Amino acid sequence: MKTKKTILVTGGAGFMGSNFVRHLYEKYPSYRILVLDALTYAGSVENLPVDINANEGERLSFWYGDVRNGELVDTLVEQSDAVVHFAAETHVTRSIYDNLLFFETDVLGTQTVANAVLKYRDRIERFIHISSSEVYGTALTPKMGEDHPLVPLSPYAAAKAGADRLVYSYWTTYEVPAVILRPFNNFGPYQHLEKAIPRFITSCILGDPIRLHGDGMAARDYVYVKDLCAAVDKVLHANIAKVRGQIFNIGAGTHRSMLSIARTIVKMMGKSESLITFIGDRPGQVFRHTGDIGRIRKVLGWRPRVTWERGLQETIDWYRHNREIWSKQLWMRTVPIITKTGKRELH
Repeated sequence: MKTKKTILVTGGAGFMGSNFVRHLYEKYPSYRILVLDALTYAGSVENLPVDINANEGERLSFWYGDVRNGELVDTLVEQSDAVVHFAAETHVTRSIYDNLLFFETDVLGTQTVANAVLKYRDRIERFIHISSSEVYGTALTPKMGEDHPLVPLSPYAAAKAGADRLVYSYWTTYEVPAVILRPFNNFGPYQHLEKAIPRFITSCILGDPIRLHGDGMAARDYVYVKDLCAAVDKVLHANIAKVRGQIFNIGAGTHRSMLSIARTIVKMMGKSESLITFIGDRPGQVFRHTGDIGRIRKVLGWRPRVTWERGLQETIDWYRHNREIWSKQLWMRTVPIITKTGKRELH
């Protein structure tokens, strides 16, 4: 069968990226998929839909490398019809003590990819940049639309805001066919244990304490990763005139406190709430995130299809049945942080 499109997915072995690669691989059998990933601690070839040692590379080719490697990125972009840029360092807590790596990967890496897209813009149909709702900071309105001020509160958020604005500048300056997506908190299979929901789930499995920052009232808008994949798919295949230069939030439009999420997981897994413990507030904490998804609903007809309860149950089931995958990450479930009071805590 003739290949219809070649899609380059940077960061395609990470959580969101690999779920999107799986989505493409299963839904579009005629597509060729190029995956570029540096396989940092948060990425793994086990997340991919094929065994790269046995795969012949006709449908999926894996490239081990850094998005800051301009020569490599140029080589891959030159072969592609579209670029979906997931590659980034993503953990807020880790960015507090390792901020240099975040700016190098998230900002300079994005510049490298954007430069390659500019170089080959005659063949690149669209460049989809995966930003983050963290660029907004704490909500100033009941729901945050795409025009909400950008007030990043952590080094991670600042790096993502820099990358976000960099991509937008390439659209306004060079008219590259860029689209910026700002996902709110994602959850689902293959997520690293440093993130809250898999950390809560595996704590229940292991009988370990579930650590909550502050009083647990910080709230987030969680969207299931399969719904994210469907949204990226919509953007990838929409009429380019509808999406070029646009920014879209991707969320559920509902916020939940981290305490309520912990209690729900404990209940669903048949455990005691005594597992829940409280620690100091995280520096740079965002109090509340709630997404306004009216724009993507109006322009592309996207809305989340997976309910919170169903997505959470599917996620719990995945961690219950895939211990051999996530057990390798146990030593990275916590990060040492110096709080505002000067106390050293594991967050």
